[in-house]
Amino acid sequence: MNKKILISDAIRQACPHFVGAAVEATVVNNPYAAGLWEEINRLDRELQARYTTEDIKLIPGVAATRQAYKNLGKDPSRYRPSGEQLMRRILQGKGLYQIDTLVDLVNLASMKWGYSIGGFDADKISGDTLTLGVGEKDEPYEGIGRGLLNIEHMPVYRDAVGGIGTPTSDNERTKMSLQTTRIIAIVNGYDGNTETVSDTARMIVDLVTRYCDAKDVSWVLF
Repeated sequence: MNKKILISDAIRQACPHFVGAAVEATVVNNPYAAGLWEEINRLDRELQARYTTEDIKLIPGVAATRQAYKNLGKDPSRYRPSGEQLMRRILQGKGLYQIDTLVDLVNLASMKWGYSIGGFDADKISGDTLTLGVGEKDEPYEGIGRGLLNIEHMPVYRDAVGGIGTPTSDNERTKMSLQTTRIIAIVNGYDGNTETVSDTARMIVDLVTRYCDAKDVSWVLF
């Protein structure tokens, strides 16, 4: 792995069961992958057949992330984690929005397992270390498509410049695009389930390999 990931004492204390996984790869992004969208639409149907919007909160990955927010003093219903946001959208019949293949495949993995997954352009990250800490009052943070986001009391990954990712929204500064050639995707398992976090990481590896011609792929638990 090219990036080192550290977990702050504040997160360890509030979320003692946390386990994460980081996937790194060299990729070729593209606007749309028909095969990927067949998989997304299939999962869409499976989710609608299996869950209601009220059931989402009971899915282990979602429930644990919501509890982590509560432990840190954040309202998870006002600032919904992305895994929950995506599943709610599906169950409300709105369908998944299409962005580009890297973003779409991260969203697929998130909906499959209920985890919030950060997808970053590795070349836009400053320094070689990411630290998972807790957002501070008035800390500047621009969420993708959300403008300024209040990340106080929210888990946040920081690079040498500042925050790049929270379970609610990643930062505009380090977002993936069609020009992205190196990624790091981070799976956030606040439920502490090493097996399903690993399965999610392996799913991302498989998807980027099949749909983004990934090379130099690696992943680790942390």
